[in-house]
Amino acid sequence: MFITFEGIEGCGKTTQIKLLAERLKQQGYDVVLTREPGGPPISEKIRHILVDAANKEMVPTCELLLYFAARAQHLEELIKPNLKKGRIVLCDRFVDASVAYQGYARGLSLKDLAWLSRYVLRDFKIDLTLVLDLPVKEGLQRARGRAQKLTKAKREDRFENEKIAFHEAVRKGYLALAKKNQRRFVVVDAALSKDALHDKIYHIVSAQICV
Repeated sequence: MFITFEGIEGCGKTTQIKLLAERLKQQGYDVVLTREPGGPPISEKIRHILVDAANKEMVPTCELLLYFAARAQHLEELIKPNLKKGRIVLCDRFVDASVAYQGYARGLSLKDLAWLSRYVLRDFKIDLTLVLDLPVKEGLQRARGRAQKLTKAKREDRFENEKIAFHEAVRKGYLALAKKNQRRFVVVDAALSKDALHDKIYHIVSAQICV
């Protein structure tokens, strides 16, 4: 199965995807944990460009194409080969992030995004997408608090520095996507405690794995 985690900055998806991976491994599942942008070395190099706050002059079209360039490499080098080996692949963000961030928040054409997705993904499908939903102010407070604990060199805060209206648009995009495709998406309340949220996610995923 290919399972993706989505959500605004600070929603806790990175923590939760790691907890899920650990629990599934303990139960004997062969699990691969990856992220976007990132994964294989080429995609990780592109990630450094995308998340660096110094690149504030990046135009939306450049941003979008860099994401899909990283995704194309990620898909062919890491995701597909592991799925063919029968593994569960958990991915921290995937194509829906581009729709939410570059489409709904940056204002790029959703029609063009759909075409680009078809071009890069072809017939590849996501099995399950979990959206960790959280009010924007709470998410940004968490994210910025986390960033302050890191050295400047390790911060990935280009998106965290965006205005609240941008993040509200991202959240709106995710909820719109979930409403349109209720068979694939599950929206989870990310305001729950870490343990309660993990248990909820685990039960959702385990029910899908056992189908």
